[in-house]
Amino acid sequence: MKRSAIETVLGAVVLLVAAVFMVLAYNTTDIKPTSGYELIGKFYAVDGLTVGSDVRIGGVKVGAVIDQYIDPELYQAVVKISVKDTIKVPEDSTASVSSSGLLGGKYLKIDPGSSSTLLKNGEEITQTKDVVALEELLGKVIFLVTDQDIDQ
Repeated sequence: MKRSAIETVLGAVVLLVAAVFMVLAYNTTDIKPTSGYELIGKFYAVDGLTVGSDVRIGGVKVGAVIDQYIDPELYQAVVKISVKDTIKVPEDSTASVSSSGLLGGKYLKIDPGSSSTLLKNGEEITQTKDVVALEELLGKVIFLVTDQDIDQ
């Protein structure tokens, strides 16, 4: 009888500690859903960008990628993002897919424009830059190096 009471209390303590760690992890990893207004951007390549990826302005997270799909007519990747209500994006802003270092994940970078007209919920960022794949860059470098070796 005494042993089962100790096991029950110990089990409750373990569950409590696990719950505390889950709450701590949720609050520190910044995976909470982003509320705000939605914008879209169309790209020819978004390699490595996923739903949940950060949207950053000046390196600061201001939103998240909430959806991706292919436009069946233009065969472009359509990226839907959510931006915090407190951040207003000018209509002449540029969106590009960037990388957090050499091995880091991808994020959507917004370079704000200077227009006084601001984008509203559901509108499109028309100026976009596609991601440059690391494999393509390495292939070009290798081709240049081997091409120079052949010439010499």
